[in-house]
Amino acid sequence: MATFAVIIPAAGRSSRFAGKEKKPFTTLDGRPIWLRTAELFVTRHDVCQCIIVVAPEDLEMFRLRYSANLAFLNIEVASGGTERFDSIASALQKLNADAELVAIHDAVRPCVPPSLIDTVFAKAAHSGAAILAVPVADTVKRVDGNHHIKETLSRQGLWLAQTPQVFRRDWLLDAYAHRGKLGKDITDDARLVEARGHPVEVVEGATSNLKITTQADLALAEAILRSRPQPKPSGPAHPFAEEEMWR
Repeated sequence: MATFAVIIPAAGRSSRFAGKEKKPFTTLDGRPIWLRTAELFVTRHDVCQCIIVVAPEDLEMFRLRYSANLAFLNIEVASGGTERFDSIASALQKLNADAELVAIHDAVRPCVPPSLIDTVFAKAAHSGAAILAVPVADTVKRVDGNHHIKETLSRQGLWLAQTPQVFRRDWLLDAYAHRGKLGKDITDDARLVEARGHPVEVVEGATSNLKITTQADLALAEAILRSRPQPKPSGPAHPFAEEEMWR
């Protein structure tokens, strides 16, 4: 069985969220968003390491508030950088030697179905690199700075990238070692790996695997989680499941 390290970036500024706290630390149906996301990975038998990346200004708060969760779930913390790629690079320095593949999953995507994690992990283990994505369903317009339509694009072959994005460890480390030469138009980790000449396969994701960006997304994520059947617990109860118990 292939072994995976999981990096969960949570160092963004949350400028569009307009909440009292940054998105990863906001409560979603009783627990902080980042914790709900991490719980999708820490109990998997093929995951040997889980690293969450937090902005430097949030590190002290994060360690104090969530120390019990971090200890119980064996989650490591890395200090984030100015940009997303700096944050991922920081986490890559902490990789365990036995991690064969690395999955990167947004802290604010807590609704990805476990079955899709299974599928994208298996695909990456077989091919070397795979991501979740969904085909574009709506008509796509190119618009200028004055909000005038300049062009209608064909949506044939267009997909919207999601996470997890999963890569062979050596491919990802090599891509990050050369990221300074690839320009500033790179927007995700898959593009870095592609730029180094490696094929990246796409696994069809789900629209429910939304990235929480606004308050409206938060309400939608809560509706998605509540609509799913709750699995029966198979082990001891999580002693720090409810945020109120340790705040």
